Amino acid sequence: MSVAPMMSSSRLRDLQAFDDTNAGVKGLVDAGVTTLPSFFHHPPQNLPKPVHDSPGRSFTIPVIDLAGVTTADPARRAELVGEVLAAANKFGFFQVLNHGVPEAAMSGMLAAVRRFNEEPVEVKRAYYTRDHGRSVRYHCNQDLFRASAAKWRDTVYLEMAPTEPCPEEIPAALRGVAAEYTQQVRRLGRTLLELLSEALGLRSGYLEEEAGCLDWILVAAHYYPACPEPQLTMGATTHSDYSFLTVLLQDAVGSGALQVLVQEEEGEGRWAAVHAVPGALVVNIGDFLQLISNDRFKSVQHRVVSKKEGPRASVACFFQTYGAAAATKVCAPIVFPDGTPPVYKSATVEELVVTFWAKNGHATLDHFRL
Repeated sequence: MSVAPMMSSSRLRDLQAFDDTNAGVKGLVDAGVTTLPSFFHHPPQNLPKPVHDSPGRSFTIPVIDLAGVTTADPARRAELVGEVLAAANKFGFFQVLNHGVPEAAMSGMLAAVRRFNEEPVEVKRAYYTRDHGRSVRYHCNQDLFRASAAKWRDTVYLEMAPTEPCPEEIPAALRGVAAEYTQQVRRLGRTLLELLSEALGLRSGYLEEEAGCLDWILVAAHYYPACPEPQLTMGATTHSDYSFLTVLLQDAVGSGALQVLVQEEEGEGRWAAVHAVPGALVVNIGDFLQLISNDRFKSVQHRVVSKKEGPRASVACFFQTYGAAAATKVCAPIVFPDGTPPVYKSATVEELVVTFWAKNGHATLDHFRL
């Protein structure tokens, strides 16, 4: 992994010493730190201001009840397609209820994430790696040696589709639980992609079958320990997702830590907290789907603020293409019957991801706009 430009030798030494512990942020908490190491300090201009909704301007992302989505009632189906279209077009984020993923699978997955992260470092060390050739990876910050400041979180990545890792590759705390949860979310993903296909005026199987949006699933299980100085750092910096679609499970601890940039009629937009809704999953459009939908769906900026409350766990299932397949998988704007000209040039997933990292997750698609 390349080192960020102009990184001082002392900073690099500190980062390497931290990474060599294989203990991540949780290791710092276990050591009783009350002051954050300097490499976790973000520039003041990049730190969030408190989100305050003024009277008459409070905002929550849409909550869509999927009850009846599998019925033969065409009126109900049309209603849901309309709700999904409005949410994906205007906000890029929405929450879903009655989505078919059992509560036991959701609570079990969150418990497994906490259980793994709270195991002794000797147990977790076997999985700590930055080798992207491994389908199961645990580490602190994917971009630790590239970012201008580290983020206050640890993550387990599991490449769960098209091929699941061998059971012995998965940490015991997550074994079985992660596979079952991912299978449930994959079924939900199929339903969501059907609704999104119909929202584009296409046949229900288009995004899954022609666009390949369901071919690959990367699971990122995040763990955000309580932060002693949350005003100095971030859980995740402002970014959009390099995915077709993301389904996020978040617990109620530190509710509102996830924030979405909402564009208004005028101005640069404002940040809105995404509070946990009991039983709901958060869905957001990724860059790949904004490109192939030709801007009919929006991939929006979001972030995670650090909090004194914790630990907070979340599980993001990214429907994306990765690994060797990224070099050949092409994302191209759909040609719609109304003759709308494309606003993006075609690009491989690899090109999109390289641009994402070059731009630190900001306005990736602007580079491909015609």
